[in-house]
Amino acid sequence: MKKFNTVILDVTVAILDFLYRGRDYPRFWVLEEIARAPYFAFLSVLHFQESMGLRGPKHLYLMKQHFEQSVNETEHLEYMESMGGNTYWVDRFVAKHLVLIYYWTNVVYYLLAPVSAYHLSYEVEIHAATTYAKYLALNDHEDKILEILNDELEHSRELQIAMEML
Repeated sequence: MKKFNTVILDVTVAILDFLYRGRDYPRFWVLEEIARAPYFAFLSVLHFQESMGLRGPKHLYLMKQHFEQSVNETEHLEYMESMGGNTYWVDRFVAKHLVLIYYWTNVVYYLLAPVSAYHLSYEVEIHAATTYAKYLALNDHEDKILEILNDELEHSRELQIAMEML
């Protein structure tokens, strides 16, 4: 499944690179809109499992982590909005449709193969951190982008812990 995750991510990144070449903040906004989807999906599945009496020993820990991650990604999204990342309807259209696909994919993926779902999200977080690092290397230092980069690295560490727990 890791190879599958890599292929899906590589194809998606290539498409977004093409669509958002030279448009950093709209690209960041789309990435942050999409970045929230797995955490919402993981929470949805965990709530469903709890409702079905399938709560595991790490259940509450994972729910707290994913809630905090979704709030943090929403803060990133709001910053990108403040920088004009969602100004054009076409960017909102692309993001909203990608997020629908990504959310439902993650719901199914997490139900069937939670470690693989975490791995995909881990790879997405690493890609996001790399994207922000490249931006900082090519542009003036921006404290908020550096903060977001560090948050993405922290999310990747949290996802590694979640993979090890399962």
